[in-house]
Amino acid sequence: MLASKPLTMFKLLCVVLAVAARVAVANPATLSARCDDPKAHLSSLTEPVPTIPTADLPIDLPPIELEPISPEDIEEAGQPVPPSWLTEPSPVPVDSESPVLDSSPTSPQDPKPKLPGLNVPTNDDDDDGHSSRKGYSESFRRKNVVYFTDWSIYGAGFLPQNLPADDITHLLYAFAGIAADGSVVVYDPWADEQKLLGKRNTQGESVHGAVEQVFLLKNKYRHMKTLLSIGGWTASQEGKFGPAISSPEGRRRFAETAVRLLADWGFDGLDVDYEYPANPQDAQNFVLLLQECRRALDEYAGRNGQNYHYLLTVATPAGPEHYSLLDMRAMDQYVDAWHLMAYDYAGSWDTVSGQQANLYPDLENPDSTKFNTDQAVGDYIARGIDPRKIVLGLPLYGRSFTNTDGLGRPYSGIGQGSIEPGVWLYRDLPRPGATVYVNSYTVSAYTYDPATRELVSYDNVETARLKAEYLQSRGLGGAVFWEAAGDRTGEESLVRTLAREMGHLDNSINMVHYPESRYTNIQNPSW
Repeated sequence: MLASKPLTMFKLLCVVLAVAARVAVANPATLSARCDDPKAHLSSLTEPVPTIPTADLPIDLPPIELEPISPEDIEEAGQPVPPSWLTEPSPVPVDSESPVLDSSPTSPQDPKPKLPGLNVPTNDDDDDGHSSRKGYSESFRRKNVVYFTDWSIYGAGFLPQNLPADDITHLLYAFAGIAADGSVVVYDPWADEQKLLGKRNTQGESVHGAVEQVFLLKNKYRHMKTLLSIGGWTASQEGKFGPAISSPEGRRRFAETAVRLLADWGFDGLDVDYEYPANPQDAQNFVLLLQECRRALDEYAGRNGQNYHYLLTVATPAGPEHYSLLDMRAMDQYVDAWHLMAYDYAGSWDTVSGQQANLYPDLENPDSTKFNTDQAVGDYIARGIDPRKIVLGLPLYGRSFTNTDGLGRPYSGIGQGSIEPGVWLYRDLPRPGATVYVNSYTVSAYTYDPATRELVSYDNVETARLKAEYLQSRGLGGAVFWEAAGDRTGEESLVRTLAREMGHLDNSINMVHYPESRYTNIQNPSW
């Protein structure tokens, strides 16, 4: 190898000269234009590097055949070895043009939209589904999480038996309630424990309702973990979390009664949905509440001789005014996953119509995207949250605006909706007569009917695929859907779309042994 040092240095010199030549022929007008372009940071990532024809070179030299330079050659030449991302092939650019707004209706002939900026090195998985990001576990698998609401058995007519369990890694059962003293309690006894919804076990004191059917399902699909979600928007706005977090006694009572209900119903963990801590003291008390919940879960497992990690997750906001108050680093030591509620960015509380679940801001129509998911994801990571623990929320419903001329425009009224005013289930969209529009720059979709002047912001298969691409590019932990009753079946299912696009999902085994349950059919299942 010593004899090859002069040749190696010659190789390096040629590479340096070639790079310098490219810089010399850069178009100053193009560089100046980019400085005035608000999307310059995106176009600079997607425009190809200009090539240099041989005839344009100032010196007429015969072409030189260069052998690839290995790290060993560089080291032999006495130069530092560059990091692998400098020596590996660059990803193919997504497009040669700057991203533009796609305001035309979608059609089967439309090419798949590309995400701006995704032609840069990412934290994505390799072909085997293993994360290639330095420091990531080789066994890292993503989660496909779905909320099931106990009230969906009423108006929506959706039962646990309808869940696409094959495509679900974690099921969040919403909601358990919170009593005045901070105790976690059954919110709807009829739906949760009493109503007969199908196959049942009546031996001894048995639980029925949706709880029984969920337990049946997890016994059949052992990869599907179930978590009891506590709180939610209504309970939070009614101040129910106050007694649960304001004192050591309240926090202990919350944690112990939550684990008691987990043991009775046969769940794999707890999901705390507190919307939202309003001040630093609330945020600190929330941390202490999570600490108590983690302690109670571990004590339950130890008491029953179970070498099993019961999960603790949180539903958290995508709005900066809310997540900026959270003590994320302190929370994170107790939390297994952050379910980012990346939806409800626009709705009946606004004065203009808008996108409710966009990834990026609309620079040409900022009033239509007052929030964006990418900012929230970046801020969570900047605050120390491992991206693998961030689970990206997607809506299975649309927000409606009536008597409007388009996005970012005034409206009056929110429309009929599927179950409640202003909210259409994804399975009921698009409405008859409406046209679907997809904005591939903001990664958002909406329908609009010029006859009725109704606009509905939602996610569809196209945006779901783009969001799957995005979460993999950011190294995120998976997707979470609110809520199951809104989905379609078959190829148009968004839950299935994410399952297929992510691939290699978490298949860890759930728990089915609950010796402390008060219910015979949970303690000793006979099916």
